[in-house]
Amino acid sequence: MVRHSVLDSWKDPRGGEVERVRLDNGLLAIEVLSLGGIIRSLWAPDRHGERANLVLGCDSVEDYLTQNAHLGAIAGRYANRIAHGKLRFEDEDFQLDVNQATNCLHGGREGFNRKQWTLGLLPDGVRLSLRSPDGDMGFPGNCSVQLDYRLAGNNLYVEIMAMTDKPCPVNLTQHSYFNLDGRADCLDHTVTMHANTFLRCNEAGIPTGRESAAGTPLALQATRLGDRVEHPDLAATRGFDHCFVVDKAVDEVVLAAELHSPHSGRLLKLYTNQPGVQLYGANFLGGERGRQGKIYQSYQGVCLEPQLLPDAPNQPDLGKAWLMPGEIYHHISRYQFDVTD
Repeated sequence: MVRHSVLDSWKDPRGGEVERVRLDNGLLAIEVLSLGGIIRSLWAPDRHGERANLVLGCDSVEDYLTQNAHLGAIAGRYANRIAHGKLRFEDEDFQLDVNQATNCLHGGREGFNRKQWTLGLLPDGVRLSLRSPDGDMGFPGNCSVQLDYRLAGNNLYVEIMAMTDKPCPVNLTQHSYFNLDGRADCLDHTVTMHANTFLRCNEAGIPTGRESAAGTPLALQATRLGDRVEHPDLAATRGFDHCFVVDKAVDEVVLAAELHSPHSGRLLKLYTNQPGVQLYGANFLGGERGRQGKIYQSYQGVCLEPQLLPDAPNQPDLGKAWLMPGEIYHHISRYQFDVTD
């Protein structure tokens, strides 16, 4: 049984209020905001059965609107990078908002992370909905999105569906920063990526091809993050900020990644139907304001972002990214929280 608690809303300086709901099934609990579909908090037990919050977040709407880290939010209309913010479909060109180097990152400056979603309750979770108008951040078509967060045992389910009335690339991901033991950094966390290949990228983070992870610092099998972040081959990104191509069939839901803390014993397993997972070690998080006014440091969290592949709208060999009218975009991911001795 999932208990719902409606918390005091927050004033949005742009107008209106941000709704807050807490869900608790006795094992896991989450706090969800109508701003950005944000998971502000996520509580799960350690090896001693003690629950603690495992995700980074803020204490006010103002702090969420000031930070650029997408803390706990849904990134969209297209997660990750689109080169030069440019799209082309059937001889028609579209210029998107350029907000990171030369790219459109996570949908632009006013992406889905900054939108007010409509929030409603489900028996085992919450449902959020959003309508992104034609031309929003340069993207074509009116896009309707439905986002469900549901709790079942030791699992958090994230299910997203979307439709558009014009051809448009749609790619949404949950952008939580996990810290499984509450320490000042996650360098003792170990990570396993169930992927044989990753995307090789240029200096702007745009894919230039696929590469085998074997024999590289991206061959991650219960690998301590701190043992690799200073590897010379990762210097350009100051550590991990790479998209791994998941070993799976189309639409199959598989185990894609695992994150473990030897200190708390918490083990996070990510299952998804998405073809890629971006592993980001919060290499550029330093300076962002978090809870109780504290300033977050780089490497204080780890993101596992299930998604379509970056710049796929411009590189068809990276997979289908354009959503056609009448089609339904469907993303489902399951975050399983276990413990080890």
